[in-house]
Amino acid sequence: MSNGKEIRRRIKSINNTGKITRAMEMVSAAKMRKATESVLKIRAYAHSAWSVLTNLARAFENYDHGLLEVREVKSVLIIAVTSNRGLCGSFNAQIIKKIKEEIGNPQSLKINRIGMKKIESTVADKDLKIDFITVGRKGENLVRKLGKEIIAAFPELTYLPGIENVRPLSKIVIDEYLNKRYDKVVIAYTDYISTMRQEPKIRQVLPVSKIDLEKQIAEMDNLAKEYGLKKPKMEYKVEPNPKEVLTHIFPRLIEMQIYHAILESNASKESSRMLAMRNATDAANEMSEDLTLAYNQIRQMKITQEIAEISAGRAALE
Repeated sequence: MSNGKEIRRRIKSINNTGKITRAMEMVSAAKMRKATESVLKIRAYAHSAWSVLTNLARAFENYDHGLLEVREVKSVLIIAVTSNRGLCGSFNAQIIKKIKEEIGNPQSLKINRIGMKKIESTVADKDLKIDFITVGRKGENLVRKLGKEIIAAFPELTYLPGIENVRPLSKIVIDEYLNKRYDKVVIAYTDYISTMRQEPKIRQVLPVSKIDLEKQIAEMDNLAKEYGLKKPKMEYKVEPNPKEVLTHIFPRLIEMQIYHAILESNASKESSRMLAMRNATDAANEMSEDLTLAYNQIRQMKITQEIAEISAGRAALE
């Protein structure tokens, strides 16, 4: 058994660690509140944006517009949203696992849709070109290990970005798709369900997919009911003409889709970090209690041994 001096040193070290993790938990809790408030506020607007985008895509399905053009998938651009640092539980591990699974078995990446009709790519899995835009350094490190190309990196978007901060990213995505360098654009992010639950997802951004958007709207409807948010009512008409409307509104709606995903990931990250730090603090307290018990047992043994020696010495003198 370890001596009392070593145990005291370990108790002191663990208590100091517990103070640090407790402070980090409090900081993460404050950040989590801001992040969740931001994502809850944006959900109603995002819901309306998805509905408008879905209806426009349905109404102008046969209209000649680059962002509605559906091609056979030969190259894919993935926007990977992770954090800059660790210490946030399984947040990064989950989304990294999701990305690896998608790359390892890219069957869903190779499918594009026109209405209910699928266009399946004839390109072999090994010949499918997959490039990345990374948000957060953890995702950037992952992509470099996988040997994939990063066409842009945005480590500064990992905490409460404004819509103007997301605009350069969305412009790259739209330009790359319109220039036909990529046939499909998806975003890998972590959806915030609750403080205890976050779900990694991969959503199609381009070409505009009515099915994927309708699925996302349905999920947001369920979340709206859970948080007591009212489903927004919309009435709109297309003026002055479809071409001008599509040219101006589609980029803004795509921008909102990316912005919303980043806010969802931020809320998930801070929630995961707060829980991780809380668990670390609880573990430190438990270890400290166990070591304190062991230290007291050693002290008791020494005291008992000393009393026994004194008694034996006195008995010998008598």
